[in-house]
Amino acid sequence: MANASQSSGSQSNGSQSNSTSQGSGGGYQYTGSGTNSQGNHYCSRDYGSGTSNSYHYSNTDGSYYYSNPNGSNYYNSGSGYSRYNGGNGRKS
Repeated sequence: MANASQSSGSQSNGSQSNSTSQGSGGGYQYTGSGTNSQGNHYCSRDYGSGTSNSYHYSNTDGSYYYSNPNGSNYYNSGSGYSRYNGGNGRKS
């Protein structure tokens, strides 16, 4: 198990350069994307009412994080550690 510093905390939200684009496909709309002050890329999607929205971060240190509309999320440190949460408390 990794320590808390390896969790999704590396997704710093800092000041963000927001370039909202409206695109669609696969039942969602892109609601925003850009790069924050730390140089990390993010993208968010809206899946409509009744579902959670999703987003992902690709960080300059090689790590990335996905939050999915079904409540699951995935984090990869870029250096061998990864964590998946199935959205119902299930972790692997």
